[in-house]
Amino acid sequence: MTPQDQRLWSTLIHLGGILFGFLPALVGYLVLKSRGEFIRQHTLEELNFQISLAIYMAALVLIGIPTFFIGTILALPLGIAAIIFMIIAAVKSNAGEFYRYPLIFRFVK
Repeated sequence: MTPQDQRLWSTLIHLGGILFGFLPALVGYLVLKSRGEFIRQHTLEELNFQISLAIYMAALVLIGIPTFFIGTILALPLGIAAIIFMIIAAVKSNAGEFYRYPLIFRFVK
């Protein structure tokens, strides 16, 4: 796969996370990881971000149940921050740079 194709696919995977959650990252990682180091790193980073985001969201919802949904209200800024981080990652990816998401767990290596 050419470097331009790797940049395109990694950009689409980052942006796909906004609409479809972890599915573009999972499919991209399983299908494209052997096509180049750049695409492998970006799909892996997006997959770890989506898993971490799901854990954070679930924790906020669980905290929100006994606290009269205060934790659930905090999920809104987390969702907005996640969208911003995914857009930043897509822009960096399209420029050929690597982007590491802040505060994520590295489940998949």
